[in-house]
Amino acid sequence: MTDAYAQVADKQAIADQLCNYARAMDRIDRDLGYAVWHDDGTARYGEMFEGSGRDFVDWVCGTHAQMIAHVHRITNILIMLDGDSAASEAYVHATLRFEQDGALMQGTVFGRYLDRWSRRDGRWAIDHRDYLQDIDELRRVEAPLVGAFGGRRDGGDPSYAVLRR
Repeated sequence: MTDAYAQVADKQAIADQLCNYARAMDRIDRDLGYAVWHDDGTARYGEMFEGSGRDFVDWVCGTHAQMIAHVHRITNILIMLDGDSAASEAYVHATLRFEQDGALMQGTVFGRYLDRWSRRDGRWAIDHRDYLQDIDELRRVEAPLVGAFGGRRDGGDPSYAVLRR
């Protein structure tokens, strides 16, 4: 493979891991979330969390399981490669719906993931993540206009059947 093709493949592998992360959070899929980090990988989400990537996945999955719904979108991905190391900045937009004091609430956050990556044994994964929150809001919302369309927050989500190899 030429260097240009190898760089495209490496960047795509990292972008795929970012998508895996969003999917892991929305499907509450701990194993998929664990696979985004190296075993010794770390995460710092401001004052909310600092520790291992695995512990972060456990913390956020436990938190998300108590919510009604949530959606994570990752965009504007910039990746800089340096052999078997890389750095990336990716924008995240997360919407979280939950009940608070009997009211239906929606929290929305816009931030960025600043990740340091390495390829070990042929697999790209995060060595360290810093999350920077740029904008957030919390507001009361009304009941949805239309009920759920069949999406689930677990391995029973239809996407698992579609993407199964």
